[in-house]
Amino acid sequence: MESATAHAHHHHHHDEVEVNSAAWTDPKRYAWLLGIVVPLAPFMGWGLVELTGFSAFWFLGPLLVFVVFPVLDIAIGLDASNPPDSVLKWLEQDRYYRWCTYVFIPIQYAGLVFACWMWSSGDLSALESIGLALTMGVVGGVAINTAHELGHKRASSERWLSRVALAQTGYGHFFIEHNRGHHVRVATPEDPASSRLGESFWAFLPRTVAGSLRSAWGIEAARLDRLGESHWGPHNDILGAWAMTVGLFAALAIAFGPVVLPYLLLQAVLGFSLLEVVNYLEHYGLLRHKREDGRYERCLPEHSWNSNNVASNVLLYHLQRHSDHHANPTRRYQALRHVEEAPQLPTGYAGMIVLAWFPPLWRRVMDPRLLDHFDGDVTRANIQPRKRRRILARYGASS
Repeated sequence: MESATAHAHHHHHHDEVEVNSAAWTDPKRYAWLLGIVVPLAPFMGWGLVELTGFSAFWFLGPLLVFVVFPVLDIAIGLDASNPPDSVLKWLEQDRYYRWCTYVFIPIQYAGLVFACWMWSSGDLSALESIGLALTMGVVGGVAINTAHELGHKRASSERWLSRVALAQTGYGHFFIEHNRGHHVRVATPEDPASSRLGESFWAFLPRTVAGSLRSAWGIEAARLDRLGESHWGPHNDILGAWAMTVGLFAALAIAFGPVVLPYLLLQAVLGFSLLEVVNYLEHYGLLRHKREDGRYERCLPEHSWNSNNVASNVLLYHLQRHSDHHANPTRRYQALRHVEEAPQLPTGYAGMIVLAWFPPLWRRVMDPRLLDHFDGDVTRANIQPRKRRRILARYGASS
């Protein structure tokens, strides 16, 4: 530990004091355990229904993420503090943080089995069953984020866990597209996961779902060609990931009866839509410049929207410190830093998700903010091609 701190030196913030890793403590250390509140939601919902007799608690998942967390974001506020550089290495090696993400997965699957048991029991009304499916969808959506944290790591065990976490939503191809597609093409018109100025979430959703799938298949096909393997064989990671989902749903349908299948499909669609709404708000309208040689500039902090709202950050393993993540994709979540030059969202992801569902509100809040970021020069934005002329006219740029 000592040696890691000894040779760390600060070249950019000369006024920062050397911090010994033994002296610095992570103020959010135990808060990371709150990440498991989400996979516990089906059990908590059931407990609250039993206690109160109030069946609306089957909708606990959406309530937590779309009501409780946005309010907490506003109430608790921001935290822009960073771990000092001298402790980063030590912080990344602390296995406690790894276990915070691992423990998510068994709870996630226990919840899924529990939900199927409830759906098949005949004790729930159709509305209560849908409420539980929405709660499971929220768990599945946040599980994609947990998979995102694990899927960036070099250890094959963590990458395998990442696929297990994705099986519930049938989104196994995300693991390939995100690491080898999105991270390369982020904030360019070619990236299906980067939204454009003037593009509503509802227009973005079908484009990104289809585009990510095509992109993932293309990336995987190219890899298999290099290895001389068949696209339709056991070496195809996408087919492997989807087989996991088919196997999972089939096992649940055999164990609990086919009655669970419509609910499993509903929660899967909600889960991956939740991932895509987060994709929507992470890079909205931001654009990397093309260099002389026709290639894009390196991905910089200003190519991702960030948020330092504590509640959402703890829930999402610092996903909101998205700029540092794009600059350092293998950096573990607890070490991700707030970057000064990154554009900041008006509130945490949880509140921004709700805003994205209402495009007129979204535009009113985000378009001026985006324009501000470009010092009023709208031509520097990633603009929805169909609306290009209208947008340039609206913001007084010559086309």
